[in-house]
Parts: sequence; structure tokens; C-alpha cells
Amino acid sequence: MRTIAVAAMTATLLAGCTMGPDYVRPQVDSPAAFRFEPTAAAETANTAWWKQFGDPVLDQLIDTALANNLNVKIAAANVEQALAVITQTRSALFPQVGYAATGERARTPETALAQAIPNYPNPQTAYQALLTATWEIDLWGRIRRLSESAQANMLATDEARRGVILTLVSTVATNYLTLRGLDEQLAIAKRTLGTYGESVRLYQLQFKYGQTSQMTVSQAQSQYETAAAQIPQIESQIAQTENALSILLGRNPGPIPRGKSIYDLALPDVPAGVPSALLERRPDLMQAEQSLIAANAQIGAAKALYFPTISLTGALGSSSTDLSDLFKGPTRVWNYAGQVVGPIFTFGAVSSQVAQSEAAQQAALLNYRLSIQNAFADVDNALVANQKLKDQLAAQERLVAALRDYSRLARLQFDGGYAPYSTVLQAEQSLFPAELTLAAVRASVFTSAANTYKAMGGGWVTEAEKLTGTVGPSTDERVAKQPLF
Repeated sequence: MRTIAVAAMTATLLAGCTMGPDYVRPQVDSPAAFRFEPTAAAETANTAWWKQFGDPVLDQLIDTALANNLNVKIAAANVEQALAVITQTRSALFPQVGYAATGERARTPETALAQAIPNYPNPQTAYQALLTATWEIDLWGRIRRLSESAQANMLATDEARRGVILTLVSTVATNYLTLRGLDEQLAIAKRTLGTYGESVRLYQLQFKYGQTSQMTVSQAQSQYETAAAQIPQIESQIAQTENALSILLGRNPGPIPRGKSIYDLALPDVPAGVPSALLERRPDLMQAEQSLIAANAQIGAAKALYFPTISLTGALGSSSTDLSDLFKGPTRVWNYAGQVVGPIFTFGAVSSQVAQSEAAQQAALLNYRLSIQNAFADVDNALVANQKLKDQLAAQERLVAALRDYSRLARLQFDGGYAPYSTVLQAEQSLFPAELTLAAVRASVFTSAANTYKAMGGGWVTEAEKLTGTVGPSTDERVAKQPLF
């Protein structure tokens, strides 16, 4: 009994043995705060931030994109594939039970032995039905490390799916906001073209009756054509943006409905956050960490190859020369066996696999640290862009107001005969591009807010993924249902 107890204890200890290092999250040099974080930031990172724009059309477009976007569906299918890989990998921890059945008829050569045996059957018939079982005992934790790696890869794939959702929402928002900015630019260009057209018509009449020169008419005509040349360019940009949005919505290129104008949209608050929180909020960082965990587990799986593999096999069934007697008592057959296979000289085959896995782990570690640094830079860039674009917008608004006064006064002086038309032309040539720039900067201020939420990540991705229609039980729940050893 003592021997049996010692053997059982030894087997238990060996079963809990795993090769290779256990994962520990690397130390990260995280700054205490973002360089350009505003003094007034709101705790809104976990909300459906796009609703703060106050445009129901934008809300509907995002809902449609989450439900129909093909990239989201592809990412969800990749998660299902990774979940199946976990089941496949973990299955090796348990006995594999199968069956086999054979039927054979064979003739042997007429040898002297066969001739000496009376009634020797030739040809012979044989039938066999077996229930088989094999089991690799995971003493060194190779299969468990492979399972750990498969699970980490699945979680990395799931974070990639969440990253697709994060990017999709922000891209739909920025494209829509850019579209509304282009719509405003088109309206400005058409309004300006109409004004210039009236000027051309007026000066042509004045020239006809000798009240102005041909130069004035030509200057007004050149001004009109300058505005006219802008319209096709803006219309092309609008069509391309609509097509890009249509693809994001999961449908063929086509027109996009419009909601509020760029002047009626509300500007979302800047989300608050600290750099260290990005490690738990940004899907790309969590994806990089899970890839590191998977690479770390592969080291243990490779090191386990230095040790022997122990397998148990067995079979139970019947064998008979007559099919009708196959399952009768005398036809029963069985066998069981144990096998130990291990390396002696592999000429670097195993050590090279260990070296490969260790190098892959180092590459994953460096990629994780690089991803963190890029994430910090993304947030800082988004925050400074948001701040400076607001300053640029205020300056551009003052510039447009000044140029409008300049244009109005120049025309008054020309109409009164105190200034040549070139003064009017100079003023209006400065005003038109300034108004176009104002519309573009205003749209950029809104898109910078969307980019800030994208850079900071946030719990809002969890709310957004509910609208995708591709996620059933949570990843943690599905992993919990997988068989564990």
C-alpha cells in the first residue's frame, strides 16, 4: 500500500510539472500624465461618445456599420477559429477513444506446410472489430503550455476584433464629419460662384454701355472661373468619401444621408485618463500582451521536447473468421501497451526549437513595449491636435471676419470710384480660400475629438460590440467551458 501511495503522489507531482517560465507582466515606464492633457477633461471614455455630437443620422450610420461591416464579421470568424484551436490543442490532455473494423480475405502460396496440414483453409477470411484508446501523459506540461499559448492567441484574436470595432466607429465618425465639412465647402463654393457670376453679368453690362473697362470684365471673369474650378474638385472628394462610408456600412458605394450641418454639431468633451490606464483600455495593447503570453508559453512547450514522451495504448474487441461469430465469447481479443520515446542525439533539432521560441518571446516583448510607446504618442498627438485645432479655428474665424470687412469696404470704394477693381479682386481672392479653410478646420476640430477617443480606447468598445450581432457569450465564458486538466 505504501508503494502504491508513493507512486500515486509521484505521478500527481509530475502531472503538475510544466517546463519554461511562467508569464509575468513586464515593467513599463509609464509617464505620470500625458504631456498635452487639458485641464478640463471629463470621465466619458466609457460612454458612447459619438452620441455627444447630437446627430441622429451619425448614430444610425454607426449602428448600421457595426451590424453590417464585413471586417467586423471577418474578425468575429477569426475568434471562432481561434476558439476551435483551443479545443483541438487541449484535447490531447485526455484519452483519445476510437474504433476500428476490418474485413479481409487472402490467399497464401501452397507451401509444403500448408499441404501437410489437413483441411488448411486457403484462401482465408478474417473479421475484426476493436475499440481503441490512446493517451499521452503530459508529465512535463508540453500540452498544457501549448494550450496556454492557444488560449492567449485566441484572446489576442479577440482583442484584434475589438480593435476593429474601435477603428470602425472612429472611422465612420471621422468620414461623416469630413463629409459634412466638404458639404459646407461645396456650399461656400457655389454661393461664391453665384456672387461672382452676378459681378460678371453686371460688369459686362457696364462695359457694353462704356461704364467700365474690358480689364475689369476679364478680372471678374477670371475670379468666376477660379471659383468654378473648385466645385468639381470638392464634388469628387464628396463622392469618394461617400463611397468609403458605404463600404464601412457593409454595402455597395452610394449616397450617404445627411444630418446636422457642421455648424450645428456639438463638440464632445475630451476624455480624461492616465497613461497607465491605456494598458487595460486599448485593444491593440492587450492584443500585444496576449501575443507575448503565447510566445512565453511556447518556450515551455519547446523545452519539454528534451524529455521523454510517455503514451498508453489499448484495444478491446473481437476477431473471427466468420462474421456471424464475431461477437461471441471465444472471439474476444484485447491488448494494452506503454511507450516511452525520448531524444538522445537530435543534432540541434530540439535546442534550435527552444532558441526559436526564446527569440520569438523577445520579439513579442519588444513589440509590446513599442506598442505602449506608440500608444502614449497617439494620445499625446490626439490631445495636442485637439487643442491646437481649436486655437486654429478661433484664429481662422477672426481672419474670415476681417477679410469679409476688407471685401465689403473694397467694393464700396470701387463703387464710389475711389479704388480700382483690382482692390476688390485682391480682397475676394483672399476671402474665398479662407472660407474654404474655415470649413475644413471646423471639420478637423470634430474629427480630432473622434481621434482622441480612438487613441484612448475605453469601455465604450464593449457597448459598441453589442451592436455587431456577431458576439454570443463573452470570451471568458466560452473559455471557461473548455475542458481543463
